[in-house]
Amino acid sequence: MAAESSFARGLPKAELHLHIEGTLEPELMFELARRNGVRLPYESVDELRRAYVFSDLQSFLDIYYAGCRVLQSERDFYDLTWAYLTRAARQGVRHAEIFFDPQTHTGRGVPFETVITGIHRALETGRDQLQISSGLICCFLRHLSEESALETLSQARPYRDWLLGVGLDSSEVGNPPSKFRAVYDRAREGGLRLVAHAGEEGPPAYIWEALDLLGVERIDHGVRCVEDARLVSRLVEERTPLTVCPLSNVKLRVFPTLAEHNLKQLLDRGLLVTVNSDDPAYFGGYVGDNFEASAAALGLGREQLVMLARNSFSGSFLPDEEKRAYRAAVDEFNAQPSLKTTS
Repeated sequence: MAAESSFARGLPKAELHLHIEGTLEPELMFELARRNGVRLPYESVDELRRAYVFSDLQSFLDIYYAGCRVLQSERDFYDLTWAYLTRAARQGVRHAEIFFDPQTHTGRGVPFETVITGIHRALETGRDQLQISSGLICCFLRHLSEESALETLSQARPYRDWLLGVGLDSSEVGNPPSKFRAVYDRAREGGLRLVAHAGEEGPPAYIWEALDLLGVERIDHGVRCVEDARLVSRLVEERTPLTVCPLSNVKLRVFPTLAEHNLKQLLDRGLLVTVNSDDPAYFGGYVGDNFEASAAALGLGREQLVMLARNSFSGSFLPDEEKRAYRAAVDEFNAQPSLKTTS
């Protein structure tokens, strides 16, 4: 079992669904609160951790947005991002395509420049010191208006060279992808890659909208696609990546237990599914933890774990040559004699 755990964590992998604000561990939250003179409604790290019991997506978002108040300076965003990268490196991450939510910060007076500069600087350090390649995806908060999203895209324009793409997150139900068609059209015209959260709590119809109206290249979550056989067939045929987040799905009650998650079903049906951590500080684990826990709960074998790792690079926005090199690294890791399990 120890060998299998080491294998799952050590596998070279890409993380394609990671909200940088969702990596704010309680210890760092308290440190930044002291640094910036922000009073938290919790007396200790332990009390804060005990609050991480959620009934649905919205109950999580309420505490998530409250915690973001401690992020105020470029240094804060650098420290947040660097803390994630060091953890990710220990769990096999070689490439990360990272979400950030500028409206969460600009809405309380923190300049867009402050947010993106701190994150970008840490990603540069990660490339140099940890050999983690990366890309940055600017997400729009779907509970806000499309006008607000368009303003955010305008604020992002001076930093176009630092951005890989745009995404759509926050409260899904009642905020369909079609609400953001114009901002996605504009982002596409600017050469940005397109992704969107769909089919987590929202219905399969939201996945159709994200594909047909927004033109996204990747679906974040997408686990409810199995409710629509025609949609599954399309996703398989078009090799549309799904960035699945198993521990998150359980924490937010999308599935009652990890053993009841449909990750293995998605794999068996031929979907290009990947495993990611979403908001790991709140959901109980980083990407290696998600690999390990999913393998244990769903009985995933080494072959399936290797497929998930290879899929993570195939589903990325890396150039094809780099995808091939990373997939070769997965195969090389799998071939190491020291990692062979005994029966």
